[in-house]
Amino acid sequence: MTDSGDAPRSRPSPRTVVLRTLSAGVFALAGLIFWMSFDTAKGVNIRSDDPLPKLSDNLRKQSSRNQELENQLSGVRSDVDALTRKGTGATDATRKQLDLLGDEAGTKPLTGAALNVTLNDAPPNATALVPGVPDPQPNDLVIHQQDLQAVVNALWEGGALGIRVMDQRLISTSAVRCVGNTLILQGRVYSPPYRITAAGDQNKLRAAINRNATIQNYLQYVNAYGLGWKVEADNRVTLPGYSGTVDLHYAKPAP
Repeated sequence: MTDSGDAPRSRPSPRTVVLRTLSAGVFALAGLIFWMSFDTAKGVNIRSDDPLPKLSDNLRKQSSRNQELENQLSGVRSDVDALTRKGTGATDATRKQLDLLGDEAGTKPLTGAALNVTLNDAPPNATALVPGVPDPQPNDLVIHQQDLQAVVNALWEGGALGIRVMDQRLISTSAVRCVGNTLILQGRVYSPPYRITAAGDQNKLRAAINRNATIQNYLQYVNAYGLGWKVEADNRVTLPGYSGTVDLHYAKPAP
């Protein structure tokens, strides 16, 4: 019943009820998203115009920290080796065997003749240097992981007694990895140009490089687009001993 002076109230249609409910839900969801964004940012601008350099800076800071830790580890290892030699009463023959094992493992410095190989990116605005060759794509102008691995593998095949990449000595568990055109080696980050030094017979090392198919393919890009490539002989170099950890690390299942 209604009063005679009042107009009867109409009920909202089911469509109107649905639209009102959806609108309320949209506004509630938007409010939740804004709150989560504020809680995540904590007053920091989470939208950056140039996030990659910040990530690169963090990587380089961690790389520098890893180098400091490696230097500390190297000093501790030298102290342990010295104390072990004094405390175990090892014979001269045993000490000689330990030195030979250290040489084989790459933990001792190595001096001798060597071959230096340097690889570098092409200029970013490089164009084809050979008539009939198509214009380069961005990936054609940078050093890739396969290029570095090919040089390292060829030098080992050529009888290298030891190899240094940049300032680090390689051992049996070393892995050459690239992210973009950045080299990540044993926890440290490097940018081109990349320098690889191998101690050993220079003629055999050079011959192994010349017969490697992947390197020969890389040299085609050197000629076509100007990628960096230099091979130099050095009559006397000293490769540092590997100073990082020699323990193997592997994933473990969660309990």
